[in-house]
Amino acid sequence: MFPLHPDTPEEGRSLVDLFGGRQAYLDSMRERLVSLMEAEGLEYGDRTHTYNSRLGQELAKWAERQPGGRGGGGKIHDALYRAYFVGGVNLANVDELVRIAESLDLSGDEAREVLQTRAERQAVDLDWERSRQLGVTGVPTFMVDNEVVVGAQPYEILEALVTRAGARKRAVSNGL
Repeated sequence: MFPLHPDTPEEGRSLVDLFGGRQAYLDSMRERLVSLMEAEGLEYGDRTHTYNSRLGQELAKWAERQPGGRGGGGKIHDALYRAYFVGGVNLANVDELVRIAESLDLSGDEAREVLQTRAERQAVDLDWERSRQLGVTGVPTFMVDNEVVVGAQPYEILEALVTRAGARKRAVSNGL
C-alpha cells in the first residue's frame, strides 16, 4: 500500500488547490485518465477533491483477512477504487468506509471497531515503509525484477514490462 496525499485533512482538499489552480493541467490530466480507463473498460468519475486514503487502507488490511473471501481477492480494493475514483467518496470518513464494508457483506460493527481503534495502523505503517524502501512514488506502481512502471499505463506497456522479465504468453485454450 502507498499513501495517497497522507497530509490531506479529513475533509479532503480540492484538486484545484492541490495543483495550485492550474485548471488546464487538471483538465488535460483528467482527459488522459478517462481515455486510459475507457480503453480498459474501467469507469472514472469527475473527481473534484482528493482525500486521505489511510483509513481506507486500514479497512482493506482487515477486510483481506475476513473468512469466506468476502473482502479478499481484490473485492475490497475494487470497492474502494470505485468509491474513490468513480464516486468521489471521502475515504477518511468512517461512516462511508463502514458502508463500503457492508456492501461486501462484511460486519459493519467490526469494520467500525477496526477503524475507530486503528487496529491495522501498524500493518499499514509497515506497508508504507516497504513502499518507501522500494522507491514507490505514486499509484499504481508495477515492479517486476526491480524495473518500475508508475501510473496508469496502457496494456502494451505492462505487457512489455513482464515480457522483459521473462514472462511468455500462454496459449489460449478453448475456455477451460
